[in-house]
Amino acid sequence: MPFINEILKYRSLSIVGIEKNTGKTESLNYILSQLHNSGKCIAVTSIGIDGEGVDQVTNTAKPEITIFENMLFVTSEKHYFTKQLTAEILNVSTERTSLGRLVTARAKTTGATLLSGPANTAILKKIITQNTDLGAEITIVDGALSRMSLASPTVTEAMILATGAAYSANITQLVRRTKFVCQLISLDTTDHNTRLLLADIDKGLWCIADNGTLLDLKIESAFMLPALLTAQNSVHLHNCKTLFVAGVVSDKLLDFLRIQSNINGFTLIAKDFTKIFVTPETYNLFQKKGGSIKVLHKTKLIAVTVNPVSPEGYVLDTNILQNTMRENLNVPVFDIKEI
Repeated sequence: MPFINEILKYRSLSIVGIEKNTGKTESLNYILSQLHNSGKCIAVTSIGIDGEGVDQVTNTAKPEITIFENMLFVTSEKHYFTKQLTAEILNVSTERTSLGRLVTARAKTTGATLLSGPANTAILKKIITQNTDLGAEITIVDGALSRMSLASPTVTEAMILATGAAYSANITQLVRRTKFVCQLISLDTTDHNTRLLLADIDKGLWCIADNGTLLDLKIESAFMLPALLTAQNSVHLHNCKTLFVAGVVSDKLLDFLRIQSNINGFTLIAKDFTKIFVTPETYNLFQKKGGSIKVLHKTKLIAVTVNPVSPEGYVLDTNILQNTMRENLNVPVFDIKEI
């Protein structure tokens, strides 16, 4: 089936909705239904709560999540006891969430359940490792409320992006906005030596000299760059052609950098695409001035799924939507309900 063989190449996969009601849960259910006969042990969890019958924000019906026999699943204590299947508990975590401890279990029958997984990426990484130790060959992580952080390459190796009419009811605008997200996901990685040089840095802004020397600008956040840039650091930045930002990359930072005299050929390095919060307009202006963005870590975008129906009742032509997406995106595009 489409893109399923590609998923089998990876040990972890995130399914991320670019907006609520873009078909993320439908995509998850499709993938689980195709993988359960793959011969591989599949595990599934979620950040946030997923699998509710009714969306708590829009009050619209939502599909349940179906767990198949022999799959592993991780959910909170509260939702474990509401499951509609028989399961064997394999582990109960020491960490607590707002809904209780996290229960890891193996499904003994097929049935529906609510998934409410870890609250942060650090715990999520532990769970993926735990699932592997329990025999899982692929862990699938379902997103919640467009939380892109779970799709960080430091958490999962690959991802599926769900988009649709809930993001924009205009096909041209929807394609343009989705294309920009895919563009950020697909940013090139920096070279191997630079990745090693920056691997253990988790805060601050750093200039990288042509000879590979690192210079700490002593500025913890890019948000404070213009205000805290001393005369000495201003000289360093002026002579710097590569800047590493360990935290968030914002419009404000790109606007500041693009007016610098050395912007042509300037490279900004971010940890990964989940750290980049910029508008297409600002990004394009930065590029036109000669700047570029690279990342330390890159995830594999396997496919984009589209939902032509919005919660307000708008229905886009799925064939036109899929074809336009395919013409503009460099990844496979599918409407799950049309496969």
